Amino acid sequence: MEHSRQITAVQATTILISTIIGVGVLNLPLIAVKAADTSAPLLTFLSVMVSFAGLYFITKLGIRFPDQTIIGYSQVVLGKWVGRMYGILIIIFFTFLTAMASREFGEVVVAAVLKNTPIEVTVIVMLLMAAIFTRDDINTFAYIHNFYVPAIIVPGLLIVILSFKNANPLYFQPIIQPIYTKEFDPLFVGMLTVVALFQGFFIMTIVIPSMQKPKKAMKAALFGLGISGAFYIMVVLAALSVFGVEEMKNLMWPTLELARATSLPGNLLQRLDVVFLAIWVTAVFTTIFSSYMLTIHSLSRFFHLQGHKSFSLFLLPFVFFIAMIPRNVLQMYDVIKIVGRLGLLVTIGFPLFILLIAVIRKIPGKKGGQ
Repeated sequence: MEHSRQITAVQATTILISTIIGVGVLNLPLIAVKAADTSAPLLTFLSVMVSFAGLYFITKLGIRFPDQTIIGYSQVVLGKWVGRMYGILIIIFFTFLTAMASREFGEVVVAAVLKNTPIEVTVIVMLLMAAIFTRDDINTFAYIHNFYVPAIIVPGLLIVILSFKNANPLYFQPIIQPIYTKEFDPLFVGMLTVVALFQGFFIMTIVIPSMQKPKKAMKAALFGLGISGAFYIMVVLAALSVFGVEEMKNLMWPTLELARATSLPGNLLQRLDVVFLAIWVTAVFTTIFSSYMLTIHSLSRFFHLQGHKSFSLFLLPFVFFIAMIPRNVLQMYDVIKIVGRLGLLVTIGFPLFILLIAVIRKIPGKKGGQ
């Protein structure tokens, strides 16, 4: 399979940023605080480090097999049938991830803005947008992400920074003690849940084969995840400093409440939640766009097709059906947590195993053969 090598390292970085920063930013502070109390920022930092490890594995594999996606080289390294089974797991997992992200988007929009709109309408509109945009090639995909990143990062950082004027330093204390005093199980499960929010980094498996210089993929990966991780840590710090542990545990979407409690200097705009929701909708679109593209791109490689357009609308009813399965928002978050944690085997566990086998078997060989 030949790839058009037009994506630059900068574009790869922006794809990572806009894919990772998405729907999970609303619920992240609550997950971290429930798991680690005042050590929530530290837990988030540790989760970023674990995500770095996963991204390192798939980036090393991408550099090792620069002309193939993970659907292809997993069959080369593990054997045809084991590799195809892993490919099926990737497709199923990211189909569920796309569905749950669109459902969470629908729940937030209906609860915060369009109170009289059926949730099915908001979900299908977002999925239709993603399906239509994924009909373009990987280069157009990169340009779209490159265009939207400034609109996500700059206003988002501004809102977070402005929120610190309402901070209470006492809410940070103690910083490390809860890590030692809490039981290991909730801390570990909480960290896995936060790491699951970063699984968008798997998009690099289809980006690297289209990069002009695949060897620069590692630098793009470090910058992309580094910026996204720093943003998430700042969000957790800001929410914790404004609300404190006990109050935050009573909030469904702490980041949205943080934007509501923040205003521009001079009261030019007393509530920034409207601005934040506009940014968040953009971030959700780019995340769903990426996971949808990853799914249909993997399907096309799995069936050895020349293009992925035929799957863009074909997959839509399946994703919509899965998105509507949870009966309410609480059950939806339970499904997201379970699927997200299990997905770490797909996005981190298997890539590590494939990399180890490739190194041991010295695949590809010195001449680049299989």
